[in-house]
Amino acid sequence: MQTTFMEADIVIIGASLGGVAAARAAAKAGKRIVMTEETDWIGGQLTTQAVPPDEHRWIESFGCTASYREFRDRVRAYYKNNYPLTEEAMANSVLNPGNGWVSRIAHEPKVALRVLEDMLAPYVNTRQIQILYDTAAISAETQGPEIISVRTRNEKSGKEYQLTGQYFLDGTDNGDLLPMTGTEYLIGSESARQTGEPHALDEADPEDIQSITHVAAVEYVEGGNFTIPRPANYEFWRSYTPLFGDIPILSWFTADVKDTAKLKQYTMFPNDQGIPSLWTYRRIVDPSIWRELLPSGEVTLLNWAQNDYYLAPVIGVTAEQKRVHAEQAKELTRSLVYWLQTEAPRLDGGKGYPGVRLRGDVLGTEDGLAKTAYIRESRRLKALYTISEHDVSKELRGDQGIKRYSDSVGVGSYHLDLHPTTKSQRSFYIPNYPYEIPLGSFIPIRMSNYLPACKNIGMTQIANGCYRLHPTEWNIGEAAGYLAAYSVTHGIRPKQVYESAEHLASFQQQLQEQGVELHWPDEVYDSLY
Repeated sequence: MQTTFMEADIVIIGASLGGVAAARAAAKAGKRIVMTEETDWIGGQLTTQAVPPDEHRWIESFGCTASYREFRDRVRAYYKNNYPLTEEAMANSVLNPGNGWVSRIAHEPKVALRVLEDMLAPYVNTRQIQILYDTAAISAETQGPEIISVRTRNEKSGKEYQLTGQYFLDGTDNGDLLPMTGTEYLIGSESARQTGEPHALDEADPEDIQSITHVAAVEYVEGGNFTIPRPANYEFWRSYTPLFGDIPILSWFTADVKDTAKLKQYTMFPNDQGIPSLWTYRRIVDPSIWRELLPSGEVTLLNWAQNDYYLAPVIGVTAEQKRVHAEQAKELTRSLVYWLQTEAPRLDGGKGYPGVRLRGDVLGTEDGLAKTAYIRESRRLKALYTISEHDVSKELRGDQGIKRYSDSVGVGSYHLDLHPTTKSQRSFYIPNYPYEIPLGSFIPIRMSNYLPACKNIGMTQIANGCYRLHPTEWNIGEAAGYLAAYSVTHGIRPKQVYESAEHLASFQQQLQEQGVELHWPDEVYDSLY
């Protein structure tokens, strides 16, 4: 089949949340972009992976970029403009469409997709941004520290594209462009000798990677029976017991985030016994905010500890191993659905909720599972600066407080949250200080025109636990997009921007003009000390 050649100022491989933010930033800076996406939806975590925004407590006021705030405002406006909301919901400036308690703005993946498409529309419609859907990178051509081109293939048609540009941004959730281009990277867990981190392993293990989760969307119809066929591996998952506990994974007991060595009990629905409800945890549709009846009940997303898949990693393995374990992650989620429908203990003494119904329409799929698995941990760039537990941990920083970087390109905040890993099955939920994002973590130690735009900046596995969440990934992507555009405009490399006081100041000023916060405001500092 003939290869199509495409050229742009900036090539972005992967339309993840960070990839989308990078594309929009570069387009706003006047550059031409070609962006690939392996599925038919852009948006990564928010859309194809079906994960509502995990954010920090200051998010409604500060602690994110102006464009991320615009995204959140557009989501709320979408519901107010298109849904029959109650007067109270219409008047609520901080509307939480699903009233899920994991997020202040739990909403449907299809709404996130629509908003992201609208935000890119001026640039897509004028072909400043060209998106190649159902397309994945398959190889790269390099010359010394330069990436010359990336070859991609449309998985449906088989058509191949050779993409050339001045900069290549990695917006894949797995950091797929790193090994393909020979860019130096780390994978899995480092050792304590390497990083000095108290929570690092004694010995590094590249196969010890955070679990993935294949999310499902479900609603509950009282009196209904939507029991799915018994999954082929159900007996395995029904009896599988993690290393960190003595209770099978399919139960109402999971590790307590306040002390992961202990278990905490949950249940299905809100109750008068004080047991936390997982149903409302990631609820994305709440009919109580509608003023008229619509043909849908409450919808929630199954992204629970019960379907974290940590039997084996899906990166750093062969294509066949990746396929097998990606399918096993889906099989675990199907087993969770079947367990909920047939065997989950109810507080009334009964078992099972056959009224649980898969809602593939919510996720753009037929089987009720998300288009792709939720990826928490990527390959990570070997960068000029590596963020570690020492930079973020509240305990380790102590009276030093928030770490400030002279080369900051953004801010964020989240616990150092590691889900069970694929070898040691260890997990953490370490209290943090709000953090900044140093430009040095974007700059490869050798390659000159590769930039990370997702969860693949220079950081340790433990630091990844907080830098992987939605507002931070967006900020990383946006900063990468502006950095690539700045480098094209000025005819210099990102490393020169980082090393030149003049260019660094100019670039940071541009970021601030575009609404990127470089440091936390004084009121946050005052509230912490």
